[in-house]
Amino acid sequence: MIPNYNITGTCKATNKFRILQQKVYHALENSPQPGPATFVVWCLYVLPIFGLHCEGFSHLIISALRRFLNLAPTLEDTSKAKVIAARLFLDIVGGLVDHDERIVVKILEVFDVKLADVDEALCQLNVQDDYKPDTAKTLVEDYIFKLIDSQSYMTAASLLEHFSIRQSGKSFLVKMMQNKQSRAAEKWATFMGKSMLCALVQEYVDQNMLKQAYETIKKNDLKQEFPDVYHKCKESLLKKLAEKALWDLAEAKTHGDKQLLEYLVYLAMEAGYSEKVDELCERYSLEGFLNVKESEGSVLQSKYLHLDELAVENIIWVDEVDGLCAATSHIEGCKVVGLDCEWKPNYVKGSKPNKVSIMQIASDKTVFIFDLIKLFEDIPDILDNCLSRILQSPRILKLGYNFQCDIKQLAHSYGELRCFNNYEKLLDMQNVFKETRGGLSGLAEKILGTGLNKTRRNSNWELRPLSHNQLEYAALDAAVLVHIFHHFHNHSQSAGFPDGHDKIEWKSHIVSRMDKPKKAKKESKNKRELEDDINKHGQSN
Repeated sequence: MIPNYNITGTCKATNKFRILQQKVYHALENSPQPGPATFVVWCLYVLPIFGLHCEGFSHLIISALRRFLNLAPTLEDTSKAKVIAARLFLDIVGGLVDHDERIVVKILEVFDVKLADVDEALCQLNVQDDYKPDTAKTLVEDYIFKLIDSQSYMTAASLLEHFSIRQSGKSFLVKMMQNKQSRAAEKWATFMGKSMLCALVQEYVDQNMLKQAYETIKKNDLKQEFPDVYHKCKESLLKKLAEKALWDLAEAKTHGDKQLLEYLVYLAMEAGYSEKVDELCERYSLEGFLNVKESEGSVLQSKYLHLDELAVENIIWVDEVDGLCAATSHIEGCKVVGLDCEWKPNYVKGSKPNKVSIMQIASDKTVFIFDLIKLFEDIPDILDNCLSRILQSPRILKLGYNFQCDIKQLAHSYGELRCFNNYEKLLDMQNVFKETRGGLSGLAEKILGTGLNKTRRNSNWELRPLSHNQLEYAALDAAVLVHIFHHFHNHSQSAGFPDGHDKIEWKSHIVSRMDKPKKAKKESKNKRELEDDINKHGQSN
């Protein structure tokens, strides 16, 4: 019975393939006659009778044989198998045996069949009376040209490399690139050498494939041949990182190159990230940017949304017990608040994310920025009580944007606190406006007409004190949620909201997560606990 072998590359098929491969490997260890390698090549002769399953079975036994030969090769057996494999190749080319072209490449590789072996097979068969030494080469080239005509470029490139045939020129490279076969083009250019790699880089540049050009230049040490292209590619990379606000990573990618650093400074100026401009100029002694920075600033004023446009009157930094209590009392008197939080990015692959550094809670005119790191170190119990009263209050509508992600990060950062495990009356604006692109900035632009400057998103939020621009950025992210909500709510109750949003019932998106249903009693209990904790804290001081 033929097993149901799936060659589509799914995880389930891969596990099945490994199990079957192991069984074939054990069968080869039992020394099938006349020898493991010879046995496999004769199997490859008959496998086409299985039709659609032929490719899968062929790949299976070839991979098992490759593994077997790496551990226990036998010279006599492999020599005999090579002769038969050369004959099999001739029969495939001649149409007597039907194998997929990718299997042909694997047969030639695993049995190490070279042009000399094909020549010998032709000689023994007496294919033609006027046999010449280059007959095998001619036969192989004809086969390769047929593959090229059928646009099987990767197989053609693999065979040119395997048989060390270097006759094809730049036109072959261009043809592969025109047919979007860049992997095959790179494989063949690598085999051909430096001149063809240079031609490949130029093709990448002409087609604006700068990432591929950069990788090829870097991999093959062609920086001297393409200095301008290399810098152009690096600048493109820096721009993409800057657009994602990954400034520290972008700086590291410059490797101290002055030209790239100056370009990064211009990107920071373009983004309105003035403190990053100052930081880079000071660190690398870059001059001549002050006048440009001043002129850029005026342009950016009208490009992005600012706090004064939202009528925010106060940004209050909260890092001690009195400020925490005052902020909590103020917030408890609000009907609607906006929530957000920030943490320092971590660029080390596989490492844990940094702890959430600050949490912003905004009312209509005031934004409180809680220094979670300091508050947790100094007064964890009071912090837990205060945030529980806010997050678990059924009277306060809490607005967030993708806040489910933030609340998970908060719970992960401060697992000892109970306040982040439960919440009441949370409205995630991302769920209300699902079709909006560009994140919170895109939503602000859609609803309020102007987007947000997100360049400081990945700045160092563990710095103390935070810069003025960092404080404004953090406050704006929370405050804008309140204004978007009011704008949306007012329009939906009056003349109707543009783009069909008046059909959205925002109340259906409000969610809660509470362990215990008796919220009112718990809330009053939290207040009593808070008073006790504050008294204890005051006595200890």
